[in-house]
Amino acid sequence: MGMMQMVAVSAIALAAATGLAKAEEPLNAEVIHWWTSGGESAAIKVFADAFNAAGGKWVDNAVAGGSAARSAAINRIIGGDPSTAALFNTSRQYHEIIGEGLLNDIDAVAAKNSWDKVLPAPIAKAVKVDGKYYAAPVNIHMPLWIWYSTAALNKAGIDKPPETMEQFVADLDKLKAAGITPLALGGQRWQENSLFSAMLTNVGGAKLWKSVYGDKDEAAIRSPEFRKVVETFVSLKPYVDQSSPGRNWNDTTAMLIKDQAGFQVMGDWAKGEFKQAKKEIGKDYGCIPGLRPDSPYVLGGDVFVFPKTDNAEQVKAQHLLVEIMTSPEVQVKFNNLKGSIPIRSDVDVSSLDACAQLGMKIMADPTRQVPDASQMMEESMYGSVQDIVTELWNTPMTVDQAIDRFDKALKG
Repeated sequence: MGMMQMVAVSAIALAAATGLAKAEEPLNAEVIHWWTSGGESAAIKVFADAFNAAGGKWVDNAVAGGSAARSAAINRIIGGDPSTAALFNTSRQYHEIIGEGLLNDIDAVAAKNSWDKVLPAPIAKAVKVDGKYYAAPVNIHMPLWIWYSTAALNKAGIDKPPETMEQFVADLDKLKAAGITPLALGGQRWQENSLFSAMLTNVGGAKLWKSVYGDKDEAAIRSPEFRKVVETFVSLKPYVDQSSPGRNWNDTTAMLIKDQAGFQVMGDWAKGEFKQAKKEIGKDYGCIPGLRPDSPYVLGGDVFVFPKTDNAEQVKAQHLLVEIMTSPEVQVKFNNLKGSIPIRSDVDVSSLDACAQLGMKIMADPTRQVPDASQMMEESMYGSVQDIVTELWNTPMTVDQAIDRFDKALKG
């Protein structure tokens, strides 16, 4: 071997060795999130394990409560000490920080993985701003599933779950007569709003949902259909137990797990709690996606955003996180534990549970896909809407007053 060849081989060997050494230096990624309940912790561990296996080092920063975690992430960004990634909801919560130029876009990873083709339109619209992808969606949560305890329903003489709003109300009465809490509700602002949203989709339907929350149409807000939604929501108060105020959602789901309550309106993340308690779908509990044949499938969920950084290693870590979190195999494994459904239309659904498969089937029909309310209005407007709902539930506010308030809030 000539001298020149030896030098070349040595250079290649050195480059390979350097590359190897670099690969052994794990890419640190500090991730801020609020997934602290049993089912949620098990789910995020899927991301952490997959990231670590791919040459990363996941640094977990769990902050209890969504708003607290988002505030912590934003404060860190503004303070010049950002985390690698932070959890937000699939909404407009992070659009303002995009406008301030405080997030890195992940367009390169999105293009490489054909996000334009595999993501449902409402989700793509929520994470693509000014033509660039800024957030990695990791799941689709339908926040308005109706869950039931099979044993509680049986005890009340209900032999099959309701298929219409009328049957649902009749079953609430039967549960009450049997001394079982008919409707488990955690008295927190967001949970009360989920219940109201479920009345809007199940009493009013997809068209009213889009007209009121999407178009902010005064005629729709003042229509007899929307009045009926408000009246139905108020009529549910007597079916909720006295311990509701301030109760966490998972403690409320536990009422169904212990067969102390009949129904709960909650996102599909509730499944994680049933799974942790070793309860089986179809045997111990069941899921109802809606109470009308055309009930809209509200597309909510979670995304990770990636704070602005020029640090090449951190950018590399951000891109690796996106690749890992959105890969088909990890998507199925994560969503199986989280209770949600994968963001991609090209995954193998055979290992998903019965409720998730039902969700994938409904979501495959674009006419039933509607965006979550938080995707259709600015954060401040959405906050005003939630305040009205909570006041309507907790004070003697009249239906007329509520409708006037909705009209005013949605005009901005």
